[in-house]
Amino acid sequence: MTKPTRYCFASLNLLNFAAPPYSFYQLSEHYDETQWQSKTQFVTGLIEHIDPTLIVFQEVFSIDALKSLCEDMGLPYFATVDTPQLDAIYPNVLFNPVVAIASKLPFQQVCAFEPCPELLEYLNNQHQFRFNRTPVKCCIEIAGFGPITCYAVHFKSQRVHSMAHMVDGSEQDDPLLALLHKTVGTMQSQISRSLEASIVYYDALKTQREQRHATLVMGDFNDNLTSPALSFMTQTFPLQVNTHNRFDSVGLFDSFSFADNAHSFTQKPASHYYQGEGNVLDYILASQQFNPNNEASVLKSLTYHNYDAHLDPKRDEEDIRYSDHSAIAIEIML
Repeated sequence: MTKPTRYCFASLNLLNFAAPPYSFYQLSEHYDETQWQSKTQFVTGLIEHIDPTLIVFQEVFSIDALKSLCEDMGLPYFATVDTPQLDAIYPNVLFNPVVAIASKLPFQQVCAFEPCPELLEYLNNQHQFRFNRTPVKCCIEIAGFGPITCYAVHFKSQRVHSMAHMVDGSEQDDPLLALLHKTVGTMQSQISRSLEASIVYYDALKTQREQRHATLVMGDFNDNLTSPALSFMTQTFPLQVNTHNRFDSVGLFDSFSFADNAHSFTQKPASHYYQGEGNVLDYILASQQFNPNNEASVLKSLTYHNYDAHLDPKRDEEDIRYSDHSAIAIEIML
């Protein structure tokens, strides 16, 4: 009897992965050598435990350090498509972390994800739009399964951009400013996140139909998938679409819904905690080819993992030696 072959796909928000002497966002925010050693030991230990075939990362400031770490962990194929920005006055202060992807298998192709110009025109946003963090789009191939198009994403955060410059004479404790941030600012954040997600969703479905690739959209979505900003990504298609032979493998689904072990959880485990409340912010969306119950699937099983041992729901402050997110992964057997 042939032994099943294991593959694993994972995502991890690294939380400010910036090697000394660099700081993140402001001069006072940085790692000392002991903290950085703890950070890299945490990341390497987690990767060793997960043993991913492919893993995507968010909040990467020190690209070369992460690339070297991944190579040491048996992930020689590594890609980023953007670089963090240096502060104009303090060159050791970094802004705009990037997403990265590392793999045991070679990339058939890898590139910065470029939005469809016609879609941007349709959305009346052709001149203004840019991703807050440029996604990585790549393709790998698994023997006996076929090509997989992967998107590594980190959608717009829920952080609100200040509107203080728009309110005359306002101070940070101005109640009007606080109200505007809670309403207009929050809505702007949701719109930005939804726009990013819709552009990736469009490309994923178009690629599925045209190239018949299995698909994974992986990363930190910064929102719950059931929120109005993101719920369209896993919506059920109308019957007339589902029965059309050109759409039999088109669509995205929360991979947790495919998992053989989903029943062992009372609910989907949180991947992030804020003020003691758990939220699911990190996702691996998958196409129908990853559903072991699909008649056309070659998968024997899919198992969902949530690596959250380092998270303490009661902790209010971030511990930069670790991450404020759990790692998530799906393990498939062929």
